[in-house]
Amino acid sequence: MAVRYYYGTGRRKEAVAQVRLYPGTGSIVVNGKPAEEYFSREIDLFHARGPLQATGMAERFSVMVRVVGGGVTGQAEAVEHGIARALLEADPELRSALRKGGYLTRDSRIKERKKPGLKRARKAPQYTKR
Repeated sequence: MAVRYYYGTGRRKEAVAQVRLYPGTGSIVVNGKPAEEYFSREIDLFHARGPLQATGMAERFSVMVRVVGGGVTGQAEAVEHGIARALLEADPELRSALRKGGYLTRDSRIKERKKPGLKRARKAPQYTKR
């Protein structure tokens, strides 16, 4: 029989994280590397561990993540979102704790598109009077 796991998809900006939670020791592996090695900045590691810490499940599950797209911080926050969704699948009772921490809300802020006649999304060409 195969080992049962819980699945969650997390997104942030251009980053997409596919998260699997296995019953285990609390290790987090991102794209084949330990999370401490993959996320070099402490704040990104803090984000990735957030939902597990908030629900007290840090020692109950081992996490395997495949994350693509975006930058390092966007990927860390996508992992956070994915872990929260997988935890919700594992135990629906955790919804209030995850909601209170803001882990279930998809951060919808994305890069604004460039508009015609402008240099970037909002920057206009320099105005000359004469």
